[in-house]
Amino acid sequence: MAYAQALSASISYASASFNKVLPQGFPQSKGLSYFVMNSRANQAKQAHICAEIQRERDPMAKDHAGIKVPHVLTVAGSDSGAGAGIQADLKACAARGVYCSTVITSVTAQNTVGVQGVNIVPEEFVAKQLKSVLSDMQVDVVKTGMLPSSGIVKVLHQSLKDFPVRGLVVDPVMVSTSGDVLAAPSVLAVFREQLLPMADIVTPNLKEASALLGSPKLETVGDMHAAAKALHDMGPRNVLVKGGDLPDSLDAIDIFYDGKNIFELRSSRIKTRNTHGTGCSLASCIAAELAKGSSMLQAVKAAKHYIEASLDYSRDLVIGNGRQGPFDHFLRLKRNMHSTYRENAFDPSDLFLYAVTDSRMNKKWGHSISDAVKAAVEGGATIVQLREKDIETRDFVEAAKSCLEICRSHGVPFLINDRVDVALACDADGVHVGQSDMPVRVARDLLGPEKIIGVSCKTPVHAEQAWVDGADYIGCGGVFPTNTKENNITVGLDGLKTVCMASKLPVVAIGGIGILNARSVMEINESQLKGVAVVSALFDRECVLTETKKLHSVLMEVTYMK
Repeated sequence: MAYAQALSASISYASASFNKVLPQGFPQSKGLSYFVMNSRANQAKQAHICAEIQRERDPMAKDHAGIKVPHVLTVAGSDSGAGAGIQADLKACAARGVYCSTVITSVTAQNTVGVQGVNIVPEEFVAKQLKSVLSDMQVDVVKTGMLPSSGIVKVLHQSLKDFPVRGLVVDPVMVSTSGDVLAAPSVLAVFREQLLPMADIVTPNLKEASALLGSPKLETVGDMHAAAKALHDMGPRNVLVKGGDLPDSLDAIDIFYDGKNIFELRSSRIKTRNTHGTGCSLASCIAAELAKGSSMLQAVKAAKHYIEASLDYSRDLVIGNGRQGPFDHFLRLKRNMHSTYRENAFDPSDLFLYAVTDSRMNKKWGHSISDAVKAAVEGGATIVQLREKDIETRDFVEAAKSCLEICRSHGVPFLINDRVDVALACDADGVHVGQSDMPVRVARDLLGPEKIIGVSCKTPVHAEQAWVDGADYIGCGGVFPTNTKENNITVGLDGLKTVCMASKLPVVAIGGIGILNARSVMEINESQLKGVAVVSALFDRECVLTETKKLHSVLMEVTYMK
């Protein structure tokens, strides 16, 4: 009797909890709503619910619960070339900030040329994988990809009855973008009968939509409209017919239908061979956005924008010899190709002669920013910071790209002052931020662990915090009065020495430093002091190259005398 009462309470609790977590604009699917109320007889589900009740009642369990992370489970095939399938799903979810677990339905041998072989995972083992994840890991959304047999479709159907989730995104992977057939015709009937009625959205390409409907080839936007409505009649709450392969279309047109309204979602058609895995990635991105709480239309739009940006970034990548290559989900591969400098960790010796640009000084002497940076680098500057306060963002990015190319060609690190967005846009080697700018921790989260981050400091407390927050170096100053920064309180040589003694990070001195006083700065003989940062001494001069060479010579003399 006690067990029956506990079980009844468990079922009621589970139903209430399930309904409570549904995001606004994201009602549970027609199929899943039925299965939530009719899963009482399944012992595995009962045990899972009882375990949830125990965690709710156990104070220790609550303390260790932590933050609930949005979670997508992808049920799909493995792509040995890592462009599509499980591998693409993992990358897309990671790029969108969502945890992704996997159930592998098949293992394929494929590359950029095509699919050379498919090995289907036994149904029993697919079922075991599903139970392992769904019974334990609080999945929000399930996304399906390649389901190569009718038996596996049935296994998934039963698993979702046993362990209902908030959402189901069905990408009916039957024919790849490259034309490879990935599922047997016998799968279609089971797919229509069991999976589509459970789906919150189905995302076929043109060939898959035709296969599901048993209709002729889709060739026009009007055909796509009709197909979306016909597919919706099969049970899914929403339909997205992808028109990436639509002939004679200047735009990439997708048709979204929610049962009431139909939307033509257009984006630029990116001319590139690197489109392998776009369908998998789009569906995974939709699942990720739903897991984070977006409405369906918001999720679809976000996914479409993400794919467009990724294709545009990856348009000229060369991976493999076939006609269809993969794209870069993280928009980072070019950084590694173009970066000749950041092969190793940050080198404190790069702070030796730190050149900080000033656009007003360049204008005064008729220097372009790229010419000034080139002269400084050729004169011996060991690191360059682009500081532009009176420039539009678009012009800032273009100037940064030009200067970055110069610095990379000389093996000199190139940083951006304050503007993390510009550093990201041009793939600079890092940023330098002030005490009132973006916090170092936030900059590090945005830029990643490999980028250089410097921070301005005036006190030992600032220096300690910079180390705690993950900076690579600190800039201490102004050491002397300067005209390049208004209301800048000077710390003097004694203040510089105090900060250097307290700092766990390498230090570069800045503020009012030039040829006449650089020697006195370096002669404080603190091991953490690695160099000087200068503005006017280099850029407020007629010949940047000559002045840089002179200052570099002075610094070298001091170094040799130590």
